[in-house]
Amino acid sequence: MERRLTTLFPSIALEDHAEAVGVVERDSKFQIPAMVWAFVFGFAAGESRTLAAFRRAYNATADKTLSPGGFYQRLTPLFATYLRDLVEFALDEVAVPHTVSDEFDRFRDVMIADATVLRLHRFLREEYQGLREEQAGAKLHLLHNVTDRTIEKISITGERPHDSTEFSTGSWLEGRLLILDLAYFKYRRFARIDENGGYFVSRLKTNTKPEIVAELREWRGRAIPLEGEQVFEIAEDLHRKYVDVEVEVEFRRGPYAGTRSWDTKWFRVVGVRNEDANDYHFYITNLPRERFLPKDIATLYRCRWAVELLFRELKTLYDLDEFDTSNPVVVKILLYAAVLTLLVNRELLDLVIEHADDDAVFPPERWAATFRSHAQQILKRLSDYLDYSPPPLLDRMAADAQKIHQERPILQERFATATQSTAGVS
Repeated sequence: MERRLTTLFPSIALEDHAEAVGVVERDSKFQIPAMVWAFVFGFAAGESRTLAAFRRAYNATADKTLSPGGFYQRLTPLFATYLRDLVEFALDEVAVPHTVSDEFDRFRDVMIADATVLRLHRFLREEYQGLREEQAGAKLHLLHNVTDRTIEKISITGERPHDSTEFSTGSWLEGRLLILDLAYFKYRRFARIDENGGYFVSRLKTNTKPEIVAELREWRGRAIPLEGEQVFEIAEDLHRKYVDVEVEVEFRRGPYAGTRSWDTKWFRVVGVRNEDANDYHFYITNLPRERFLPKDIATLYRCRWAVELLFRELKTLYDLDEFDTSNPVVVKILLYAAVLTLLVNRELLDLVIEHADDDAVFPPERWAATFRSHAQQILKRLSDYLDYSPPPLLDRMAADAQKIHQERPILQERFATATQSTAGVS
């Protein structure tokens, strides 16, 4: 296990890159590998994400302890950049679970774009504007490659920018299937994906009015004709299991030479009846009917759960959106530490799978809970493996428990003094 982790992040590589970006100076007593692992496993194990807890994790790992001031002064924009670099490296190295069936191997990749909102301290309103004036919020954007089981892109913005601002179209889309939720719904975006040789599946917005121009499936008997109708206007009158039609949509192109022109495109809309709710789930796509039936489209869209589960794991098991700090740099450090924790978690899951029986199944959230409960023990084993010799536990406990400044009485002492001085006064 220790060998697997230090192969992912070799100590020499961590030290060299830290020196290259200016996080540490040559011959510094500060041990950057211990700092990285303290944030990774401290984030997993901690009941709270306090900086004091991360400092204790570092002091329990490294050869020499850091005072609170010495630790906090290391939490700089350069260190945030350094952690971001580690995230980008690990994204190319670490696999995350996927749910894509072999029948979809015809695509170069299956991609899922999504974002999640993180609530922040209100003092961060200027740096991370929330939707409401008095709120602060950040948005974590992910582009998840379900086929390669990697996260191809990660970015952090305020809450106000739309999810789709971090999604750009281009030649990279060729041969790839994009699974998009309603936050990315835009006919012009669908057209650009199609024109770049890519494919897409999205839920159809209920407030849209695409006109049906052709039916892609023939029905026996007195079936209701659909041509010339609008999708949602006829949905209540249908009782068939599937709807499979072509629609024409109108949209504005991007600006060119100072003007924006209108254009039209034909796309495919499929509906899969939800018997429990007595309605349809409608999807819009450019996938051909010859290869993908309506039920295949619905199955593909359910792959979105892969990234939903990643966000759920980060929020529920690692309390990603419970950052009690008003320092914008610390917010970035903790966000990147959270993603590093997730990636290290997945690297160890791969190791466990390699050593388990072939028929063993490891649900991601159950594995994450197991990983979290063993995080402190793993950090201790890493410290031993890296030949660190942290100070004795009793010394570390004494250093953590005593007052930081002798001249600054702690709250309990001030309260006791005030109580004594007023005793007997009527």
